[in-house]
Amino acid sequence: MGINFLLLFLTAMVAGLLVFFAPVFRDKYFKLVLVFAGSYLFSITILHIIPELFASGFGNGQMGLYILFGFLLQQLLEFWSSGIEHGHIHKHESETSKGVITLMSGLFIHAFLEGTLLSHGHMVGEAAEAIGPVHSNNTVLLGIIMHKGPAAFALAAVLSASLSKKWTIILLTIFALASPLGMLSSSFFIENGLMSKQGIGILYGLVTGGFLHISTTIFFESSPHHKFQLNKLVVTFLAAGLAMVSEYLI
Repeated sequence: MGINFLLLFLTAMVAGLLVFFAPVFRDKYFKLVLVFAGSYLFSITILHIIPELFASGFGNGQMGLYILFGFLLQQLLEFWSSGIEHGHIHKHESETSKGVITLMSGLFIHAFLEGTLLSHGHMVGEAAEAIGPVHSNNTVLLGIIMHKGPAAFALAAVLSASLSKKWTIILLTIFALASPLGMLSSSFFIENGLMSKQGIGILYGLVTGGFLHISTTIFFESSPHHKFQLNKLVVTFLAAGLAMVSEYLI
């Protein structure tokens, strides 16, 4: 748990701080990183998360509904965050304090919720094992890490355009702590019996729906005019291949 905490926190901090060392970056390369992260996250959601959630019986047959609600919830959160969680970089010369609070609220809720999914390994039991081996939770951790890096960089780029370096780092630190805190909080509630199995199912379904929203949005926005781009296709297949290898062969 402690290692996961550090990995989540340091990934966001290091990626965000890169803005101060690389103020000018190639947008096309950043988009390729996003596509790779989005493809891996989508693949792991389909291959790992969804099968185990349905098999474990968390939601009493309503897991699909919870996933749909999570998809819609992420759509609402993006009205606050302006899509920074999937790499949108909109630099504004002036940003009101209300705008910063709204942006950080949307991002913090999203990051906190995704961190809760890292406690699901404790809850997948005999029901999931009945359909096959329960795979390592590290594949989910890797997916979240891949997603958090570009999101943290985008957040720091937006904040540094209108705020001081000091405040940019403070807000980046708050964002970096969100997923680790979500992981610790959900583990505490689950291990101490403070959350029912139905509640766990709802929580995990919401997060899974959010993953589907973010990963598919990255795909759609990477080719807004539906033009064939070989480099993005190759990156997509490489990330999906990595997900399959990490899920079934490692």
